[in-house]
Amino acid sequence: MAVYSSTRRSLLVAAIASLPLALAGCGDKADSKPLAFEGGNDITGTHLGSDLDMVSTDGQARTLASFRGKVLLVYFGYTHCPDVCPTSMAMAAQALALLGPKAKDVQVAMVTVDPQRDTPKVLAAYVQAFNPTFVGLTGTADQLARTARSFKVSYAKEAGPTPQQYAMSHSSAFYLIDRKGETRALISANTTPQDMAHDIQLLL
Repeated sequence: MAVYSSTRRSLLVAAIASLPLALAGCGDKADSKPLAFEGGNDITGTHLGSDLDMVSTDGQARTLASFRGKVLLVYFGYTHCPDVCPTSMAMAAQALALLGPKAKDVQVAMVTVDPQRDTPKVLAAYVQAFNPTFVGLTGTADQLARTARSFKVSYAKEAGPTPQQYAMSHSSAFYLIDRKGETRALISANTTPQDMAHDIQLLL
């Protein structure tokens, strides 16, 4: 799969992490106190993901409001991804296991960047193989574009040996969102389950 190089991912993380400073004084200030994230960069105040508008694999429309009351961990990927996506989803599953009973207050959602192949049935089976509580989100090309733009996520189709065997390049970070729907941290896919669990715990 063609993915962003570590250098390009680092630049993306740095650019997003700088957004709170760039947005200072614009709109409402977040009423959330700074937290000591270990696996992620604090992006409180950026309101990334506020336009999330997708459909879950059970056919229900989903926005950030749909997940209020739970800590939400959002990841953009696709089921045909050979390495980065399964590794990332497995890490999220391990992080939830480390949280023990508190994991019931956490929702992991994977937004597919490949709705053409990731049908609701395929996507549901994929995410639930990592953890039965995980949710898959899909939608139209317009919904995906709007939602990805809201998170400042990049994705692109890469030609393969046949029209059906293409790959998708995509951003590979997790977005950690608190119970009120405020995006608080950008967690690198290169972190550890322990650090991810630590960052989630800060919002529980």
